[in-house]
Amino acid sequence: MNLAAPFVRRPIAAILLGLALLGAGLYAYRLLPVAALPRVEFPVVLVSAQLPGASPETMASAVATPLIREFAAIPSLQATSATNTTGTSAITLEFALHRDIDAAASDVQAALARAQRHLPTEMLTAPTYRKFNPADAPVLLVALTSQGLPLSQLDGVTRTVLSPALSALPGVGQIVLHGSQKRAVRIRLDPRAMVGRDLAPDAIEQAIRAANAQTPVGTLIDAERRAALRSPTQFEDAAGFRDLIVATRGGRPVRLGDFASVVDSVEDDQSGSWLDGEPALVLAVHREAGSSAVAVSDAVRRALPRLRADLGGNAALTIVNDHSGAIREGVADVLVTLAATSALVVLVIHLFGGGLGTTLIAGLAVPLSVAGTFAAMHGLGFSLNTITLLALTLSVGLVVDDAIVMLEGFQHHRESGLGPVDAALRGASEMAFTIVSVTVSLIAAFIPVLFMGGIVGRIFHEFAVTVCVALAISALVSLTLTPALASLLRGTPRRTRARDAHARLLAHYGRSLDWSLRHRSVIVLLFLATLGEPPRSVAPYRAGSCLRRI
Repeated sequence: MNLAAPFVRRPIAAILLGLALLGAGLYAYRLLPVAALPRVEFPVVLVSAQLPGASPETMASAVATPLIREFAAIPSLQATSATNTTGTSAITLEFALHRDIDAAASDVQAALARAQRHLPTEMLTAPTYRKFNPADAPVLLVALTSQGLPLSQLDGVTRTVLSPALSALPGVGQIVLHGSQKRAVRIRLDPRAMVGRDLAPDAIEQAIRAANAQTPVGTLIDAERRAALRSPTQFEDAAGFRDLIVATRGGRPVRLGDFASVVDSVEDDQSGSWLDGEPALVLAVHREAGSSAVAVSDAVRRALPRLRADLGGNAALTIVNDHSGAIREGVADVLVTLAATSALVVLVIHLFGGGLGTTLIAGLAVPLSVAGTFAAMHGLGFSLNTITLLALTLSVGLVVDDAIVMLEGFQHHRESGLGPVDAALRGASEMAFTIVSVTVSLIAAFIPVLFMGGIVGRIFHEFAVTVCVALAISALVSLTLTPALASLLRGTPRRTRARDAHARLLAHYGRSLDWSLRHRSVIVLLFLATLGEPPRSVAPYRAGSCLRRI
């Protein structure tokens, strides 16, 4: 059965097939995301628990230990690590690579619900969790600074204006705020003043909670209207807390400001971010799964002028680090290498191909195979990264082999006197099995990489798939378009100096091979001689001579 016969007899169909591959590849190339490396999902879940004011030892024993005890029952959990600081516990859960991250997050949520009854009742908020990918570095770091506004006010603007605006951009997955300066009132008690007024910390805490609680008061209803009552009990700044009456001694009210220092501050005054020595808030922009880091960077850069105008002249937005720059340069370098490799391959084909028409037909296998691979990459959810482009660069030398084999069979029959169509049919029938077998053999060589486990296997999975797809498309092009275009060639193949030199080299190789077959014993002795190591004379060195040589 001649697989190429229908296309040789209908070359328009083969040409349309090639154009379809080229169009699909060009369309897919514009949609492919650009990244530094293939996306590798590491099933990691971060758990955060807060107990304000608790020491690291208390957080480890009262909060982290009950949580870790519940997490230990989750299947496929490989490693657990906890970091305890004042008032905060951060627990990292690393699962096996085969574990689905969504299923692992559901198990973590169930474990947090079971551990709730073992946690301290003083915890104001329940522990939270989020999925985390250590390989997903932020694309951009944007710093927010201001000359006239305090960071606590900028923090509110960041949470209500900047983060939602950046999160709404296409391709942006998450905005993480570093150096948060959320506004808060800090109360520092004076123990001596408290003893003199016979006050205990627990009583002061209860008084602050009761005075700062916001609870519904009730509703007024008449025949025509209904109004909800609201009592403004929450204090907005430190001045309100200073006047808070916490107790009565000797018929006189004792206010919080009489025995404590009450100041407007931030929730965490032990950490922060700076830009060129100036306090700043840093927003880390992460891309969502499957999006292009370059597209996210371009979208954020286009949005920054509008956001600067919304913030006013006192605030400044500065891009501190743009990870997409290195991605652009790396991908551009590999694309240049891919283009240079393709040009060299076409040049070699031209030197030994016998004519411009043969060169063009064989050279078409490279762009069509690459274009078809782009379309397959888009369908498989791959990205343009260093690994996949390296696979395409490696495939350039492989994909053109099928076309060369097909054209060699065609030229052989043309030199024998057959017409273009008959030569194409005869050559395709003889070379089809060779092309299929060689393609299957090359794909089989990458099967171990396809099924390689671990992190390295996940990184090089796209490499192996890309090479296999390029080889399969090359075989398709060589069995359809190449013989169809060859059947349209007119005239006898032109002999070039390179082909004549190649013929002389081949004749010399044939004579040397005949001589080697007639003198097998000599060839075997020469082979055995190459396996031995020649003797070396090593003269003894005295210590002084060694030192002089050094």
